[in-house]
Amino acid sequence: MHFGVGRGAAPQAAGMHAAALKLLAPSFTIARQRGSRDYRSHSSSMAHSDDLWIFAYGSLMWRPGFAYEERQTVRVHGFHRALCVYSHIYRGTPERPGLVMGLDRGGSCLGVAFRVAPATAPTVLDYLRKRELITDVYNEKRLPVRLPGGRAVRALAYVAERRHAQYAGRLSPGALLAMVRQGNGAAGSNADYVRQTYQHLRSLGFDDALLRWLNGELAAPGA
Repeated sequence: MHFGVGRGAAPQAAGMHAAALKLLAPSFTIARQRGSRDYRSHSSSMAHSDDLWIFAYGSLMWRPGFAYEERQTVRVHGFHRALCVYSHIYRGTPERPGLVMGLDRGGSCLGVAFRVAPATAPTVLDYLRKRELITDVYNEKRLPVRLPGGRAVRALAYVAERRHAQYAGRLSPGALLAMVRQGNGAAGSNADYVRQTYQHLRSLGFDDALLRWLNGELAAPGA
């Protein structure tokens, strides 16, 4: 695997690192910003709904960072959760990348859907874009989701961009473990990210075999 960094990347990464720290600071609160874009103008498919639904499958599940009206356990079809994104900011650096989750093509993904009130939706969307689109490795999409009880909505989700340099693809378990062990960034260690994601999925009644194995290896003496 090649993790080369071009000239000028270090100053750019430093700026992104500072922005990430601001977003992740415990005291960070969402404030309405002048000029925030109306989320409804970005998807005609959401015009029928006054609510913004957000699909979370990684750290957004256990640290959303925004106020919400309700949360539901849901499954998205057509995409699966994968440690397929090299993290250069939150859980690693360009020189020593970590790995974070992305929605990748195929299969299905159990996660959490958050409903955000119309009054705060533009500000929440602005916050999410600053947090998740800090590089262009994710595409913002609206995916069909069926809530418990049968109601169908479209939820905003962040899908891995396979053409981006930070897209890791499918790595072997050993390579995943090595990357997770080395990763440390603005949000903390990559190992902690994997542990918290695994534990939250367990709290939803879902056992991810790969995350269970990684969690066990990371907890082993001398790991």
